[in-house]
Amino acid sequence: MMPMRVTRACAEGMDTITIKDLSVFYCVGVPGKERAKPQRLLLNVEMMLDFSSATVTDDLTQTIDYHAVSLKLLRFGKNRSWKLIEKLAADIAEMILAEFKPQSVSVGVKKFIVAEARYIEVSLVRSARLDPPRGEL
Repeated sequence: MMPMRVTRACAEGMDTITIKDLSVFYCVGVPGKERAKPQRLLLNVEMMLDFSSATVTDDLTQTIDYHAVSLKLLRFGKNRSWKLIEKLAADIAEMILAEFKPQSVSVGVKKFIVAEARYIEVSLVRSARLDPPRGEL
């Protein structure tokens, strides 16, 4: 029997919830004309956290409500615009970290602006900031 290999993510209790190719309509683009009306983008979001207690308790409060995240993302572009999809991805990651509290989040934004390419994608990873222990600054 082969020994079981434990990865760092497994050892740290990192599980993943993925939202794949969520279709949203946001105003994004460097030229003002491009930002004038919403365009279709696809979002990929991976939220890393330890949801092992949810697997035992079957309790939604022990994990991240991916439906709530999806609904938030569908509304996230309302009355907003971005020049760069890099900034958009960073703003999405910041919102997810602040509101849904994963240990880290990966965000990918696909834009369909270059006719000769299937899409252009920007991806980034952000982690939750740990507050320093009391008395340490």
